[in-house]
Amino acid sequence: MAGRSLRVVFAGTPEFAVPCLEACRASGADVVAVYTQPDRPAGRGRKLAASPVKDAALAAGIPVEQPESFKAEADRERLAAYAPDLMVVVAYGLILPRKVLAIPRLGCWNVHASLLPRWRGAAPIQRAILAGDSESGVDLMQMEAGLDTGPVLVERRTPIGVDDTGGSLHDRLSALGADALSEGLRRTLAGETLTPRAQPEEGVVYAHKLDKAEARLDFSLPATELERKVRAFDPWPVAEADVAGERLRVWSARAIEGVPGVPAGEVIAASRAGIDVACAEGTLRLTAVQRAGGRRIGAADYLNARPELKRAAS
Repeated sequence: MAGRSLRVVFAGTPEFAVPCLEACRASGADVVAVYTQPDRPAGRGRKLAASPVKDAALAAGIPVEQPESFKAEADRERLAAYAPDLMVVVAYGLILPRKVLAIPRLGCWNVHASLLPRWRGAAPIQRAILAGDSESGVDLMQMEAGLDTGPVLVERRTPIGVDDTGGSLHDRLSALGADALSEGLRRTLAGETLTPRAQPEEGVVYAHKLDKAEARLDFSLPATELERKVRAFDPWPVAEADVAGERLRVWSARAIEGVPGVPAGEVIAASRAGIDVACAEGTLRLTAVQRAGGRRIGAADYLNARPELKRAAS
């Protein structure tokens, strides 16, 4: 490709994909079109809202396409009319059929937020935290018809810290994804052919889509497992728990040593440091919560509204 422009079609939807779009633009490639999900109802008014990628594309003056799918031949012909050398796909939200994968001259690349083959699928960031993984990363992958099965072209790794949340890991992997994509584009524009590395057949794990029902904290489970759930589900869907007769959203918590013989779910201490709830193994200390219709507050502010907990647990 040296000495010749690289025509790129970018396909992505959420905030995670925006740095990758910017990396495409900064690479010197010619981003000829952006594909993103159709506008969806959002917010309390349920008004149609554009995706973050659409907003970024329009701000950059790039044509935007929003097909519901690529089942119609007319939609595939429209993509082909852009004559892309390469299609870059980042959290687009549509599975591309073989006929679409075959349109770009160099095929399609995908930026995926895990170390493949672990955590193929929809929610790799949260699943890695839930499972207690010590490491995550981003793979730039050559797309195939299978779900995240293609060979890896470039990889970036990062440790998962004990305080990482779904939000903090999301932001770090988003930046790493843009970095990996930048390397792939730079080398391709320099005339290099990237060497694909086939994924191992062992170690395949699927990151199933998050369900809000999963956010409920079950104190009959170990406190360490519940702490990971609180971290993984921040900022969405946010963990929930029944605490002393009230349903709370739990934004921050940590596992501490338990008190033997206390039934799971019982509040055993409550102070400015947090609200300690007994678990099957250990104790979960809730440090930031949210009441129905309220905002996120620290444990001290919550206990000011419920002083009886301080008395009951003293």
